[in-house]
Amino acid sequence: MEFDVVIVGAGPAGLSAAIRLKQRDENLSVVVLEKGAEVGAHILSGAVLDPAGLDALIPDWRDDPDCPVQTEVTADHFLVLGHSGSIRLPNAMMPPLMSNHGNYIVSLGDVCRWLAGRAEALGVEIYPGFAAANLVYGENSEVRGVITGDMGVTREGEEGANFMPGMELLGKYTLIGEGVRGSLAKQLVEKFDLAADREPQKFGIGLKEVWEVKPEHFKKGLVQHSFGWPLKTNTGGGSFLYHYDDNKVSVGFVVHLNYENPYLSPFQEFQRFKTHPAIAPVFEGAKRISYGARAITEGGYQSVPKLTFPGGVLIGCSAGFVNVPRIKGIHNAMQSGRVAAEHAADALAEGRTHDELSVIEAEWRDGPIGKDLKRVRNVKPLWSRFGTILGVGLGGIDMWLNQLLGFSPFGTLGHGETDAKATKKAEGFAPIDYPKPDGELTFDRLSSVFLSNTNHEEDQPIHLHVKDMSLQERSELHEYAGPSTRYCPAGVYEWVDAEGNAIPAEKMLEVEDATYVINAQNCVHCKTCDIKDPNQNINWVPPQGGEGPVYQST
Repeated sequence: MEFDVVIVGAGPAGLSAAIRLKQRDENLSVVVLEKGAEVGAHILSGAVLDPAGLDALIPDWRDDPDCPVQTEVTADHFLVLGHSGSIRLPNAMMPPLMSNHGNYIVSLGDVCRWLAGRAEALGVEIYPGFAAANLVYGENSEVRGVITGDMGVTREGEEGANFMPGMELLGKYTLIGEGVRGSLAKQLVEKFDLAADREPQKFGIGLKEVWEVKPEHFKKGLVQHSFGWPLKTNTGGGSFLYHYDDNKVSVGFVVHLNYENPYLSPFQEFQRFKTHPAIAPVFEGAKRISYGARAITEGGYQSVPKLTFPGGVLIGCSAGFVNVPRIKGIHNAMQSGRVAAEHAADALAEGRTHDELSVIEAEWRDGPIGKDLKRVRNVKPLWSRFGTILGVGLGGIDMWLNQLLGFSPFGTLGHGETDAKATKKAEGFAPIDYPKPDGELTFDRLSSVFLSNTNHEEDQPIHLHVKDMSLQERSELHEYAGPSTRYCPAGVYEWVDAEGNAIPAEKMLEVEDATYVINAQNCVHCKTCDIKDPNQNINWVPPQGGEGPVYQST
């Protein structure tokens, strides 16, 4: 199938690109591939939207009664949490860029579904349930499109009764917007050396639940960000509560994946966070209705790879445009899709195909995305170097100086090593004793995965590839005490003994007979294993199209 433009990923970036292409030229043929069963199925909802990207794309969105961007932020709270108390920071202390005035609390899944409707009304073809598995290259190594994954392949790699081969979707330009740590983006970065002269990309793991709370605990439009407990000062991260719609609260917890302690469990830290005296009362008598997790790009300005390659562009979180201190990236994702579409449309109007849209590289850094990211570029490295208290304080000073004077005394700091290399061997740490879940406020991983509506056909090749199983046992288990059993927020990985019992953390360094079990059907596609494995021995690839989580309109 041939198109003018092929777009991988029906997230904010991909859909914005599709809409802008058709706004420029209604005769362009544009297709969007989405690996989720439907648009929005793999979008982790409950977010604060800076409308700058939406304003640039659809200026009259406020006049559309079907637009789901409705809950304007009414209050901004910033808390520092201690073990049993909290301090609210005065809003006047915060740099103006941290203000949420004029922003909206949204279900991002609903926003994407609405954008998809706008795109289809313009003539964009959207194919949900199709995962782009490979790239198509031309004679000169230019990207000419993608190939979707085969369907109906058995676990043994044979063609099953319902086998359907993948399709080639060819485009004059291909835009890659598959999200954080996408499998095609990884290939492109390596093949075209797109990360040359860039700092390593950094990541966090974001865990999120949506609750329906009692009316007396609901404050529509409240945005509350916090940092501190339960994380130690040498472990970066933060948390948030967003009150939106009718009595819904989205509660989230982010752990920076450059943490050292292999015994740390981001999921368990999230559950502990909810028990804090400043947090728990919100959920008294409430009902948990959704759970999900996904990786977040945190490298920022200095880690964004080169966006362009012959025949295409990286957009959205495939490139990494999240503003870390603001915990916002939707607006930049939309802007990146729009910019890529503008230049692809210009090239097509000039009769060009499959060349490199090089002008994008300078334009994003000089435009709204670059300006947004540049002024916060040192927050993450300062936090990583000096810990939560001193690092966040220095980051705040740096943001003020960038805001007021347009410069930083630190210049542009580097990130150093990758998140995988940041993990230390277990011999220098002790296992962490996490409390058992109570089933009311705190929960286990399997009951949480149930709420994500995750499903994978079991008789298919496992989409989590361990490159060297002997290395996994020799190092991941016996040197690092099996961190995959803890950093995975969905209980995918287990080390079991000869009787099939899960090996507890305190026994992992000494056990002799162990088997690595991969429960791939639990995977919520967060990509943490692909990022955090200390030996980079796990490779995440898309399963059959349409599989994985199905996040609801929550």
